[in-house]
Amino acid sequence: MDSLITAAARALATGDPLGALKRVALRDDAPALALRGIAMAQLGDFVRAKALLKSAARAFGPKEAVARARCVVAEAEIALVSRDLGWPAKALDAARSTLEKHGDHVNAAHALNLEVRRLLLIGRLDEAERRLAGFDPTPFPPASRAAHEMVVAGIAIRRLQTRAARAALARAEHAAREADIPALTAEVEGTSLVMNTPAARLIARGEERPLLLEEVEALLASEALVVDACRNVVRGAGMIVSLATRPVLFALARTLGEAWPADVPRSTLVARAFGGKHADESHRARLRVEIGRLRVELRSLADLSATKRGFALKPRRAPEIVVLAPPVEEQHAGMLAFLADGESWSSSALAIALGASSRTVQRSLEQLAAAGKVQSFGRGRARRWMTPPVPGFPTILLLPGSLSGY
Repeated sequence: MDSLITAAARALATGDPLGALKRVALRDDAPALALRGIAMAQLGDFVRAKALLKSAARAFGPKEAVARARCVVAEAEIALVSRDLGWPAKALDAARSTLEKHGDHVNAAHALNLEVRRLLLIGRLDEAERRLAGFDPTPFPPASRAAHEMVVAGIAIRRLQTRAARAALARAEHAAREADIPALTAEVEGTSLVMNTPAARLIARGEERPLLLEEVEALLASEALVVDACRNVVRGAGMIVSLATRPVLFALARTLGEAWPADVPRSTLVARAFGGKHADESHRARLRVEIGRLRVELRSLADLSATKRGFALKPRRAPEIVVLAPPVEEQHAGMLAFLADGESWSSSALAIALGASSRTVQRSLEQLAAAGKVQSFGRGRARRWMTPPVPGFPTILLLPGSLSGY
């Protein structure tokens, strides 16, 4: 490998894409094309980066399997950063196997990290943990160790294991400073802010206050009966009753939980659950039916009794009932939680991440755009959506996988 290629590679490894381009910008041989592609990716021009990497992969000969595999890994990273979740994961797995086979353990570890980051992004935490099981980052360079610890921290944050998350972030920060790559250090610091940003609100006995992730973890480990409005479930005594697909029942449960230990008038329940301004006889009849259904769903956790003016929720064993609510109430909160990462998303990638249909996602995006909460650029398949981070927005508890195993 000639000296310019070596110098360009070193510049990229330290986060200096302009320094790399000064050495290879006018060259069209395969190694130079690959390095130019990586440099353009670091500068944020993903379209040009992908084109250069594809050209490099074609330019490498049939005996240069390792070089082609490295191009695949670079393409996969661009796909992840640009939120192209439809990129073929099997291609990355094959590239990782090739790199392992030929002894390029550093790039193979990077490929594994990308696989796990994608799984984390779409909420497949169990599979992400299985992929990481037994992996020891100690022998690898500081940048690789920092990337690994960031993934470990991400999984711990989604699991609400805050002590493990802080420990992983501390290791990531140490490794990032050792690597001396400003962009990596900034990424670690940005993730660390999640730990010190309100993630939810606690509503209890008519009062509310913000909660940090540690406080959410402590709340869910307590003996309280928690009406969880971040996941639309009711938690208590080691049991979880999901009402995610039954919005009327959850609206009733939340309203009753917010009022505990007092009862709730029928008119209030009708307004919260059905949107009715006045409770007529048909509303009252429907309310009785839905209350009966809710009573059946929560029978192992709480009693639902009628009072003179309405209904009251009483825990069977828990000392109290509390409501865990997002810091910001928003109809499309889950979608905004993804968009708040500052990256640009396609509607198809959001559909994959949310587990929703493309049509549903497109309608939601149009509603958010009409309200001025998101903006798009590009057209057709190249159209992307993004929004600036919203202060205090619950980007963790609303993402897939968060709290799921708690």
